[in-house]
Amino acid sequence: MTRERVWLRKLSCRDFRNFERLDLDVPEAGLAIVGDNGQGKTNLLESIYYMQVLRSARGARDPDLVRFTARAFFIATQSSTDDVHEMSVGFDSAAKKKKVTLDGFVTSRLSDAFGSLPSVMFSPRDIQMISGGPAERRRFLDLVLALSSRRYLTALQNYRAALARRNAALRDAARTDDDSAVSVWEPALAEHGATLLGERSAWVRDNRDEFSRLSAAIGESGETRMTYNSSAAKESDPAVALAESFARQRRHDIRRGITHSGPHRDDLLLTLDGREIRVFGSAGQQRTAAIALRMLESATLRQARGLAPLLLLDDPFAELDVQRSARILGLLQGAGLGQTVLVVPRESDIPPELLELERRRIRGGIVGELGN
Repeated sequence: MTRERVWLRKLSCRDFRNFERLDLDVPEAGLAIVGDNGQGKTNLLESIYYMQVLRSARGARDPDLVRFTARAFFIATQSSTDDVHEMSVGFDSAAKKKKVTLDGFVTSRLSDAFGSLPSVMFSPRDIQMISGGPAERRRFLDLVLALSSRRYLTALQNYRAALARRNAALRDAARTDDDSAVSVWEPALAEHGATLLGERSAWVRDNRDEFSRLSAAIGESGETRMTYNSSAAKESDPAVALAESFARQRRHDIRRGITHSGPHRDDLLLTLDGREIRVFGSAGQQRTAAIALRMLESATLRQARGLAPLLLLDDPFAELDVQRSARILGLLQGAGLGQTVLVVPRESDIPPELLELERRRIRGGIVGELGN
């Protein structure tokens, strides 16, 4: 059955990472890009993913994305989605300004362009979501929900703004011994924090059985579980619980100069047979959990947008056996495989399920025919 999906038709880059000039036409099914390490494979995927989140997938600052000796970068895409068809982003490192256009109109707020090119990126680095600290998993939750819920995105922006102001007020209060400027930010923190807690809890509740099913289908024999670890989320009125927690810990927070409670301190708890995968899981078990989370991300975007997101595969099956790789691709295909851009170091690394993708070679930031 034919499914609606994102189709990235054309990608253009100027002075982004190691691309001086790139103009790439992308077939409807996608592409397999082959190249040695350091030639720009991941940079290519990063440029595409940038058009969804408007920042580096690898955490780099915008000035660091500008090609050496250049002063600005520019990325443009032509695509078929449910909304935007032409998009461009330009960043000038001298002026420290970013300009985004959607279908020819300059956006007044970056958030208006957030999520314009629905895509999900699978990478070996995803294991950090599992093996890293709670901030890694909160970042995952925030990204998935902000991309699929405008209400969540707005609450997240407001919560972060109020949190920054309360933390600044805490540091001032440590010098003045006056906490009135601290308490003024707590109602906003409680209100927007309750929205974050509600949507995070609902997402975990709605997807926890699927997380277990996907982990088992990929090849995990133990019982995997996913829960949202937050004391306030368990209360009948999270907004009231948060407000009381902020007030109760205000003096402690003033002494430390930071807000110690709230959604920015919660965690997504992933366990295998009752033990944290982060602590006790093997590398293979952690990779399985990370891939299952990315699959849930893809399903969430598909449900929110009504079309399959673009799949960006950064040598995702490295260190996985053939059987497990085949199961993963089978699950993706069963859900409705979106347009796929796969990057691998060798042609032999292209899975049998993706052999029909047109192939290109990348060398020194230049994409050409495979034989060139």
